[in-house]
Amino acid sequence: MEWYQTSITDTLSELGSSPGGLTAEEAAARLAVHGPNELVEKRGRTSLSMLLAQFIDFSILVLLGAAILSAAVGDLHDALAILTIVVLNAVIGFIQEYRAEKAIAALKRMAAPSATVLRGGVPEQIPASLIVPGDIVLLEAGNVVPADLRLMEAVRFQSEESALTGESVPVEKSVAPIAGERLPLGDRTNLTYKGTVVVTGRGRGVTVATGMETELGKIAAMLQETGEVKTPLQKRLAGFGRRLALVILLICAAVFMLGFLRGEPPLLMFLTAVSLAVAAIPEALPAVVTISLALGARKMVQQNALIRRLPAVETLGSVTHICSDKTGTLTLNRMTVEQVWLEGRLLSPIKLPAPAGPPATTPGEWLLAASALCNDVHYDGTAAGMGDPTEVALYAMAAAGGYGKKELIQRFPRLAELPFDAERRCMTTFHRGESGVVSLTKGAAEVVLARSTHLLTAAGPSPYDREELHRASELMADQGLRVLALAIRRWEGVPDLLETDAESELTLIGLVGMLDPPREEAVAAVALCRGAGITPVMITGDHPVTARVIARRVGILTDGSEMVLTGRELADLSLEELEREVERVRVYARVAPEQKLKIVRALQDRGYYVAMTGDGVNDAPALQRADIGVAMGITGTDVAKEASAMILLDDNFATIVKAVREGRRIYANILKFITYSITSNAGTLVAICFAPLIGLPLPLLPIQILWLNLLCDSLPGLALTAEPSEPDIMERPPVKPDEGIFDGGRGWFIAGFGLQIGIVALFLQHYAMANGMAWQTMVFTFLVANRMAVAFTVRSGHQSLLVIGFFSNRLLTAAVLFTLLLQLAAIYLPLSNSVFITVPLASVELAVTLLLAVGMLAVAEGEKYLYRLFRSSTKIRDKNLHF
Repeated sequence: MEWYQTSITDTLSELGSSPGGLTAEEAAARLAVHGPNELVEKRGRTSLSMLLAQFIDFSILVLLGAAILSAAVGDLHDALAILTIVVLNAVIGFIQEYRAEKAIAALKRMAAPSATVLRGGVPEQIPASLIVPGDIVLLEAGNVVPADLRLMEAVRFQSEESALTGESVPVEKSVAPIAGERLPLGDRTNLTYKGTVVVTGRGRGVTVATGMETELGKIAAMLQETGEVKTPLQKRLAGFGRRLALVILLICAAVFMLGFLRGEPPLLMFLTAVSLAVAAIPEALPAVVTISLALGARKMVQQNALIRRLPAVETLGSVTHICSDKTGTLTLNRMTVEQVWLEGRLLSPIKLPAPAGPPATTPGEWLLAASALCNDVHYDGTAAGMGDPTEVALYAMAAAGGYGKKELIQRFPRLAELPFDAERRCMTTFHRGESGVVSLTKGAAEVVLARSTHLLTAAGPSPYDREELHRASELMADQGLRVLALAIRRWEGVPDLLETDAESELTLIGLVGMLDPPREEAVAAVALCRGAGITPVMITGDHPVTARVIARRVGILTDGSEMVLTGRELADLSLEELEREVERVRVYARVAPEQKLKIVRALQDRGYYVAMTGDGVNDAPALQRADIGVAMGITGTDVAKEASAMILLDDNFATIVKAVREGRRIYANILKFITYSITSNAGTLVAICFAPLIGLPLPLLPIQILWLNLLCDSLPGLALTAEPSEPDIMERPPVKPDEGIFDGGRGWFIAGFGLQIGIVALFLQHYAMANGMAWQTMVFTFLVANRMAVAFTVRSGHQSLLVIGFFSNRLLTAAVLFTLLLQLAAIYLPLSNSVFITVPLASVELAVTLLLAVGMLAVAEGEKYLYRLFRSSTKIRDKNLHF
């Protein structure tokens, strides 16, 4: 049996304890068996092992090989540049992993430093780490619960458990056993949990779990078991790197053999093959990716999204599902009165009859007065007040109607009270009025209705239809509202509260329904997510009815085909069964922390990329497991923040949509760089490979190949990362999980345009040799200038440069001009001539070379135009075709 199902007597017997607690000797013996009441971390990786792990990546190993080859052929500058890129990438990765190790430390900070226990029947304050199973712990308002306890006594006891269970209001605790199997934590109201906070009242409980056996400890264990999830780009680049390395090795071997068979010097062919291998590898890719992500992260901070792990920036661009907590994320985390029932009518608070102000005479005025007076909110000079969220909501309604508590207390001073407790489920206050004493009662609707004999109307107390009131209460509850009833009774004097049932023969004033309402911006954000092909999913510890109402109001539930699944139903499903259901489920209610993790895993096993938003401790394992965990910056716990990849500084769900847009822009720009780099390299490879086959000498020397790679992949490539978003970027569906680097039209473009570049380069070589021109310098300059043309071409996969603006990316324009100036220096400066084996070009030679490069740009624009015509005529709408 579970602890919540057992009686207090059986619990004490099972634990070998008594109402007076343990003796010092018993406690010491149990401490030796169970260990200290602390969260334990597994032995983590050392800083050195984390740093070395950054180099165990295929693409990094390829770059290291390229650096060694560069050094072998005497190009120390290129070798140093490659090594700098690798080291920078490793340092950034190390920093991100080091920061991720802090999640368990944040959990530890939630633990209480000390607690009061009964030892041998005597209260004694001890360090919380010394608490053992069977200890009797004394609690009062403000205490942090030091361990998981089965309550033995609860007097007006309420605890704040939202960080652990997702409940939006403090939980009223009781001591009676509770029936039911596998109840969610929020329904186990006779238990209180380590790390939660006592809001009101006092209590005592017997310790049933300590340390890693507590619910908080189980979350810590899950955090340590949750493995690292690679980002979509990391997965795609890993496959891309392996295929590229294989292709490069085959091509280089072929080039060496062809040259050797033609009688070229073996040393020259070896150096050419090595240079070709180095040139074909996009060495700048790690630097471009890192800098692009860093710049994107900086831009996101300006939009209130703080990136804690750089890879999260591009992951946002691939997200297919956003699993969002309800309380404080989709809602305001502030209870608000939504409806009132008054004299047979359901009204919104703003449609209440306008009160004349104190003293109260009409039912509407008494409803406002009772909301303010039968209330323990601390007045702080604002309409909000401070205290229990339910009472704050009632007070806010009263204050908005002109019934401020400060003025009312002066007119109706409180004389006595019957405080709320979990058994009576109501509270009553007694006030001196102008014509005697009145008592005001507030409580659960069914309780107050059962104690009421009349209904307050404009004509005074009148008999009422109890069934009608029950139907009204059920109607409000079906809308996800928490329903309270308010009642009044008049007295000649304050009754003897020990002798009189003061909460009987009441006159019902009305019903009040309240809800933690959705954020307005969350509604718009959910709609934008749907338009972008992203599926929003609510995962909450709250009641299914409330969850369903909020989900409908924000747009997560839109039709009858979408499912709501409870934690109990989820527990009956295996992971494989859940994977079959996740397609239709949009709301998960009353779920436990480990179930959130199960949901994320099921979605990931279906191939989806998952973002998980949350603010509580209960969200941390799923936040860490998700492809991108998104924590709330204002209401989020330290544990959630440390486990997350991104923090919303304004707790605004709409900020996620802005971040997704930025993530898509960055991901698209990284792909544009890859397309630019591989296309240009492909053109160079075609020219070098086919020149020997058609009887031409090698068009480029090793030093020229390395110059092409070092110069042209750096500045223009980095400038491409600043490319603005294309207009339809949020109308495209997310990138398909199985889409590779060369999908979406990129592979065909790289192969086709790369082949065209190589053919034109060979044509230029043949033409220049036939006319006695400086053919090698001309081919060298053409391939540099053509790369600049490719940089402009890949800015959009199908839109014309005239539409997006030829010079709209000023950084790219500057990078292209600067690169061309450097190339001119390479062919016109005497020192450069000796280094790069070039000769100054005549004006005609330079004009022919540059015109061919401009012609290639025109060809690319023409191909885009033909594609647009084809797409228009065949009604194709491939929104994922982009470079």
